[in-house]
Amino acid sequence: MSTIDGTTAGPSSGTGPRGVPNLKGRSRPAERVIVAGLIASAGLSVVITIAILVALVEPVIEFFRQVSVSEFFATEGRFAVIPLVTGTLTVTLIALLVAVPIGLGAAMYLSEYASKRTRKVLKPTVELLAGIPSVVYGFFALFFVTPRLLQDLLNMQVNFTNLLSAGLILGVMIIPTIASLAEDALTAVPQALRQGSYAMGANRMQTTLRVVLPAAISGVAAAIVLGMSRAIGETMIVALAAGAQKNMTLDIREGAQTMTGFIAQTAGGENPVGSVEYNMLFAVGLLLFVITLVINLISITLVRRYRQEY
Repeated sequence: MSTIDGTTAGPSSGTGPRGVPNLKGRSRPAERVIVAGLIASAGLSVVITIAILVALVEPVIEFFRQVSVSEFFATEGRFAVIPLVTGTLTVTLIALLVAVPIGLGAAMYLSEYASKRTRKVLKPTVELLAGIPSVVYGFFALFFVTPRLLQDLLNMQVNFTNLLSAGLILGVMIIPTIASLAEDALTAVPQALRQGSYAMGANRMQTTLRVVLPAAISGVAAAIVLGMSRAIGETMIVALAAGAQKNMTLDIREGAQTMTGFIAQTAGGENPVGSVEYNMLFAVGLLLFVITLVINLISITLVRRYRQEY
């Protein structure tokens, strides 16, 4: 009498334990093409990043041959970059104060409270904001938010171009980024955690804030940092609504130039190629690249540190 042991099926049988097909050692042409395509895509992104750095380095070196580092990292002067950094960070902070509460609120509602039918309507509507051209947001800030909302409705004494208006609209623009990514992170939390919380007597709000949100904190943090990076790199909104004058100020009612606004203005063709002013464009661009890189590295560190696997 012979016996059958399903756990000892070898490669010749083509099956593993419990009848699962043994695909070890097999290679399909289509899979090799897909893997090669993925490797090529990853490699291309690295090549493009290196190419950007190479394109920036030579003009930056030429710039610092004529301008000292102390003149560049100064608060006043023709080549001072600190006012641009201050304007950029101020606008970004205002944008985050708008986008983070609204974006997380929208994400928690879509993930934990909305019905499937409601989510099917609201999520594409929120993401539609990301498809609006930034120049439209800029003109909206310039001709509606400042004169109608801030000056008329709220009776605030703000300049025609100001940091507050630019920050508010920039915050609206990055809401879809934060809301969509945070909602994906919240939805990925296992249902068993929610059921365990309900079994302990917690209501839906307590479960959302004390169980689901902490469990998805790595994804939520990544969403916020990505939104921050998007805000720092935005050009048209700040170029139109924040102003085009260097201004070392923390008064959000006044206008001030940001790093991307300076780049847009300098690249407009008014400065001859090879001039000091033109080369400063690349120095500011390299500094912006470094700031964005640092933010992304912080995001990766946070995600790895607080990531939870289920």
